[in-house]
Amino acid sequence: MRRLIDTHSHIFTEEFGNDLDDVVKRAVEVGVDTFVMPNINLESVNDMLRVAAMYPGMCHACMGLHPTELKDDYREELAAMKRLLDADRSESGARAFCAVGESGLDLYWEQDDLKRQQEVFEEQIGWAIEYGLPLIIHARAAFEQLCSIMDIYRNTSLRGVFHCFSGGRDEALRLMEYQGFMFGIGGVSTYRKTDLGESLPVIPRDRIVTETDCPYLPPVPYRGSRNEPSYMIKTVEKLALAWGVTIDEAAEVTVSNARRLFGIQ
Repeated sequence: MRRLIDTHSHIFTEEFGNDLDDVVKRAVEVGVDTFVMPNINLESVNDMLRVAAMYPGMCHACMGLHPTELKDDYREELAAMKRLLDADRSESGARAFCAVGESGLDLYWEQDDLKRQQEVFEEQIGWAIEYGLPLIIHARAAFEQLCSIMDIYRNTSLRGVFHCFSGGRDEALRLMEYQGFMFGIGGVSTYRKTDLGESLPVIPRDRIVTETDCPYLPPVPYRGSRNEPSYMIKTVEKLALAWGVTIDEAAEVTVSNARRLFGIQ
C-alpha cells in the first residue's frame, strides 16, 4: 500500500477543530499516515501536543517560534520553549519533538523587523545543533538574508528542510550548497505560475520531501478552499510527472527522505 508523509502540517490549528478525525481519515485513505507538525508560537504548543497524543505514532510535534509571531515578550517565549526541549531529552533518546521549527525569516509583511527575526532564527538554529534535530525553515521575501545566516553554519551539523520551496533554478542551486538540507515541495508545485518547473530538474530526488502547509496553499484543483493532508496526493502526482516515474515510485522516494530527515518510521 502506498505511504505518504506530510512533512509540514498544521492540523492542530482551529481550522481543523470541528472535523479533525474526518480529515485524518481522508488522509489515510490516500496513503498519508504520518504528519510532521511545526509549531507556531507558545500558545499553540498545548494544541499541538494534544493532537500528537490523539494520534500516537502518526502525528509528530516540533518546537519553534514562527517569524511572524514575534511579540514583545518573544525572549520569554523562547526561554519557555527551550525549557520544553530540555525536559524532552532522556537517556533513551526518546523525544516528543522531532524537529525545531517552524523558524526563519519573513519580510513579506514587515521589513523593519529583520534584526529581531535574525536573533530569533539564530537562537533556534542553536537549538537544532544542540539537540541534534532537523530545522524547519520558513523564508519569504528574505532569500539573501537567509543565505547570509546559513553561510555562518555551513560547516556545522545543521540540517533540515527549506519549507514550501517555490524558487527557480538559481535559488535551488544556491540552497543546494547547504548539504544537510532538503526541499519541502507542496501545493504551489501545481500552480500555473510557478518557478518549480525550472528548479525541480536540478534538485536531487534524495533531497525532496512533500508537504501541505495545511490549512494554507491548497493545490489545484482545491485552490480557494482549506488545504488538508489528503490533498498532498496532487503534489506527489506532480513530482511523478516531473520525474517520469509512477506515483508509487515518487511516494517511495519522498517517504524515504522524510524518514531519514526526521527520524520517524
